[in-house]
Parts: sequence; structure tokens; C-alpha cells
Amino acid sequence: MVDAALTGADRVRADAEARGLEVEIIERPAARSLDEAAELLGITPADIVKSLVVKRSDDTYVFALVPGGRKISWPKLRNLLGVNKLQLPDASLALAATGYERGTITPLGSTTAWPVVADETIAGRRVSMGAGEHGRSLFVDADRLIEALDATVADITDPE
Repeated sequence: MVDAALTGADRVRADAEARGLEVEIIERPAARSLDEAAELLGITPADIVKSLVVKRSDDTYVFALVPGGRKISWPKLRNLLGVNKLQLPDASLALAATGYERGTITPLGSTTAWPVVADETIAGRRVSMGAGEHGRSLFVDADRLIEALDATVADITDPE
């Protein structure tokens, strides 16, 4: 468990270090779109991974790691998790479940270590994702991230 009193980026760093995972956290300006964010970071939109918090009907959660330009395929994710119902919680529930505000969410340093499902298309490259605070992004090797989080890798998305 990561100390919730730390700042978001410090929680991310502490958790990554405890997992032996190298991450680079950078400051970045706000972006109005995925394409603008990718341009600011010097990467492709597909290299930006959204950490979505998904609520199950039993009030537990799972992180879904979804690359830019793709969206969760609800039937695929429900089938993988063996459930009939999933939903994206409102911002207050996502904050309570992770300790992070929307737009900053990452499984690293979450106040609760929920299971992680990574879309298979993120594997094999360096990706950027939320770093626990607005105005920051982290870069990490996706394969090392998947391994460090013991994530399930599966086809859980469709093109947007």
C-alpha cells in the first residue's frame, strides 16, 4: 500500500520503485485533444495510454489500460472478467477508488491496488500515461509495466 499522504506523482514514483519499474515523469502543458497531447509529447496518439477505472456490480474496480484512438469494448471486457455488468464510475467514485482525479489516474500508486487489464495493443513499446497529478505525464516501457502490475493482457478495445 502506498502512503496516501504523498503527492500523486510521489505515490507513482514510490510504487514504481517498490516494483523495480523505471518511470520518467515529466511536466507538460494541458492539451485539448489526444492529437494535441501526442504532438506536445512527441509521440503518436496510440502511445498515450488511458487508465480507466471500471466499476463492477459488486462495488469492486479494475483498471483498463486503453491506448489512444481506441475505446473499451464492453462485451469483450465483460466476457474477460466473467461479469454481466460494468460501468465507468462518476468522478467522485473514481477518486475514492484510486486516490486520483480523472485525467491523472494510473494504477501506479493507487490507494487500492485493483486488478489491471491491459489492451494487447499497448505491448512492445514505450508509452505515456497519467502520473497522478494534472500537468504531468509518465513514460514507461509497456511490457515492463504489464509485468510489474501483473496485468492481464487481452483484446479489450475497438477503434474509436
